[in-house]
Amino acid sequence: MKPIARTVLLAAAMAFAAYQLAPAQSTAQEKPAPGTKPGKAAKPALEGKMTLKRMAAIIKKLDKKAKSPRPNIWQFKISNVPVVLVTNKQHNRMRLLVAVRKANTLGPKDLMRISQANFDSTLDARYAIGRDILWAAYIHPMSTLHTRQFISAIGQTVNLAETYGTTYTSGALTFQGGDSRNIQRRKLIDKLLKEGTEI
Repeated sequence: MKPIARTVLLAAAMAFAAYQLAPAQSTAQEKPAPGTKPGKAAKPALEGKMTLKRMAAIIKKLDKKAKSPRPNIWQFKISNVPVVLVTNKQHNRMRLLVAVRKANTLGPKDLMRISQANFDSTLDARYAIGRDILWAAYIHPMSTLHTRQFISAIGQTVNLAETYGTTYTSGALTFQGGDSRNIQRRKLIDKLLKEGTEI
């Protein structure tokens, strides 16, 4: 069964945007802090300092045609894939959403494969079902994100949507203790990191 057109699902994403669920954790780390003494590795920072303004600047860098149809919501495209960013400053939450297909078209084998991927090959993004749609989604506390972590999240979410039905991978790390045997799609994440951090 072919995935439905993602542009058709943007309206559903906007409706879904009002709902805030539990945050996800990310393992990505920012580059070592400047001023580190030569020969000594910097301790990885545990928290970032992400703001709505910074998120907007990164998104506009990645897609000059990005738009914000209403406060705290952004629509943009990565590799021609529509992405929706929903933020809630009051509750310190953000979520990236890419519509994949109608959930009522998923059979038991599809649901099994999605669950396997969520265990070992999706890393920080996840497949999720809401409003009868299968999404590639990334959810995280907003203010603690690093720039590179946010950009990686975008790449991972797009990769999950693009690899649905084939390798089911975010393009980042794969947990070897799972069932997935797939290729890596790190290329998109590296490309976005290069473009998005040059602000």
